[in-house]
Amino acid sequence: MDILISGASIAGTATAYWLKHYGFNPTVVERAPAIREGGYKVDVRGAALDVAERMGVLDAIRARSTDMRIATHYDGSGRRVATMDADLFGGRQSGDAEIMRGDLNEILYDLTRDHVEYIFDDSITGIADDGTVTFERSAPRRFDLVIGADGVHSNTRRLAFGEESRFARDLGYYISICTVPNHLGLDREEAVHAAPGRTANVYSTRQDSNAKALFMWSSKPLSYDFRDTEQQKELLAEAMAGVEWEVPALLDAVRDAKDFYFDSLTQIHMDRWSSGRVVLVGDAAYCASPASGQGTSLALVGAYVLAGELAAGDGFDGYEREMRAFVDANQQLGPANVKGMVIPSRAAIWFQLKMIKLLPHLPGRDKMIDRIAGAIHRAATAITLKDYQPLQERSQVSGPSAS
Repeated sequence: MDILISGASIAGTATAYWLKHYGFNPTVVERAPAIREGGYKVDVRGAALDVAERMGVLDAIRARSTDMRIATHYDGSGRRVATMDADLFGGRQSGDAEIMRGDLNEILYDLTRDHVEYIFDDSITGIADDGTVTFERSAPRRFDLVIGADGVHSNTRRLAFGEESRFARDLGYYISICTVPNHLGLDREEAVHAAPGRTANVYSTRQDSNAKALFMWSSKPLSYDFRDTEQQKELLAEAMAGVEWEVPALLDAVRDAKDFYFDSLTQIHMDRWSSGRVVLVGDAAYCASPASGQGTSLALVGAYVLAGELAAGDGFDGYEREMRAFVDANQQLGPANVKGMVIPSRAAIWFQLKMIKLLPHLPGRDKMIDRIAGAIHRAATAITLKDYQPLQERSQVSGPSAS
């Protein structure tokens, strides 16, 4: 089977690996001119660790760990008010791995680049019923299946299923992140300041001379041009206006950032992830939002299951059956987690910081830690991965019949 994957994302490159592993012929088309670098910290947890190990990249992921040590909370005047272990701050348990998104993408691309066709600086413009795909720049080609791995604002989903508004659920928050100078001299540390309805976090990972500035805030839906980063920077500045600590200096640095990211915290909910010969994977199908901490793990597991079910002959139905409960469990994390990231009032902020300071001394410490990290761990392990064996006759899996 010739299979087109839209998006050289983590979901896209992982899917390409597994499809090639099972003898399919994948092609990846990516709008960007090259594999995307940079990005923010991402976690690989639970079942996704097993997928990474089966791909033979788990050691490489651990070798490029962020190696974060602590998370420190500061008040508006810059006084250190609370400190906690970085793994606890990120909801990680023993064995979980944290890596920069760009580093993980590079690992997966290097794993596939010599065996999979990549088409950069191009994107899909149409998908016909017979599998003919048209592109912005390349000549039309026919594929047996098309897989959308092109993110929360998926172009493939729009072409095959309809407008994003049918499937998007706005959580009521926005997020922005970019690279800034490490003027605080952070060394594998997260520095956090919370104001009512707004949070600023700047961190520097291992072997990175710069830092990442991350902002989250509650907001009604904003109207803006998705392609106009200068407008988005102004919206960020308006949202964070009046916040103390290092926020004014960070906003000044944001103006020169070349990797600026800005978006709403949105989840994607669909009754079905396939239509005809088109199927979605990762954020395009079931974005859980960055607040879940599970987007990367969902992408890795989804890629493994989709390719495995196609190889085993159960196709799209098997993919739905294996993934649905896992997706539901992880999507529930987003709305719950964000309430602890963006605090609505000064009183609630005071209480949260007090609990962080008291946590090491409380008799119910283990239960409280489980409350922070246990829910994420349970969701991350809420699937039993099958050991897939490909069909001897590939012809049994073809075209729309895969559904």
